[in-house]
Amino acid sequence: MMTGKKILINKNMRLSSNQIVKNMVSTKLFLRDQFIQPVFIKEVETPSSKILGLGENKSLCKDDILKQFENDIIKGCRNFILFIIPEKKSDEIFDKSFSNEILLLIKNEFKDEIQLWVDLCICSRTRSGHCCLYKDKKIDFESSLKVMSELALSYIESGADGIAPSSMLKGVVSKIRSTLDLNNFNQVPIMSYSTKFASNFYGPFREAADSTPQFGDRSDYQLDFKSRSEAIDSSIRYANEGADLLMVKPGLLSLDLIKPIIEKTKKQVGAYQVSGEYASLIQLAKDNLINYEKALLETWFTLKRAGAQFIITYAARNAKELGFDK
Repeated sequence: MMTGKKILINKNMRLSSNQIVKNMVSTKLFLRDQFIQPVFIKEVETPSSKILGLGENKSLCKDDILKQFENDIIKGCRNFILFIIPEKKSDEIFDKSFSNEILLLIKNEFKDEIQLWVDLCICSRTRSGHCCLYKDKKIDFESSLKVMSELALSYIESGADGIAPSSMLKGVVSKIRSTLDLNNFNQVPIMSYSTKFASNFYGPFREAADSTPQFGDRSDYQLDFKSRSEAIDSSIRYANEGADLLMVKPGLLSLDLIKPIIEKTKKQVGAYQVSGEYASLIQLAKDNLINYEKALLETWFTLKRAGAQFIITYAARNAKELGFDK
């Protein structure tokens, strides 16, 4: 681990580190690199399997990872967000060996051909299925932020290009930024899940990430979907903590928030077309009630029309064949 004096960097440089990121934040055109493909990787030694409700998306085993990325690159997809599901759960010490191994495997093979974000949350690591640690039935903020910042550092040391904190804990972005900067990773961008609701539309994701809460729900730290002002304030807070990019989630259910957040923060805001939103298209098409491709494109252009700069979607790998030539 490298430690040393904090080095200042022009924040805009984090969003111009490679051509993929430059395309991702370009406001001139709607480009293929503005779509980010989620990838789920499981530690358990079972074959890759389709994720219920998410079409061709799979929960990958280690042996299939490189082939999946190779196929996606051939199809023109270069921007990814990784969800790593370890075999062993804990509420104290988290083993980083599997995630480090996977990141090294992917980046050693594809290097700068891809932009690799890693989702930073511990819901798939904890026995509780929550995005934080608890002590005496209350959120232990200090321990949670310490664990998350340590994970973020290990991901970057293993080759990740960017960190996407999704826990919605106050202080998580500033803690990660400070930790990365003090270890000379001040060039690494942070893409914050800055407005994330305690939504009913995360079901397929929780199945894939093995992250269903074992008690209660996530309303203690995620946002109430009824509150507009709280949703906007949340993104302002994470922008002030040092996030380079902001995000609304679920995307289609947050269209009214994107432009106000942009106006308040002067930062680019993306949208996560979440598993439940995407699964709705899959099911409607399965029942022959919509044309899947046309409906998918309609959702993407609606998100873009609302002001979304980038879109995390389970069909990002199909953007080229759907007409995004650049």
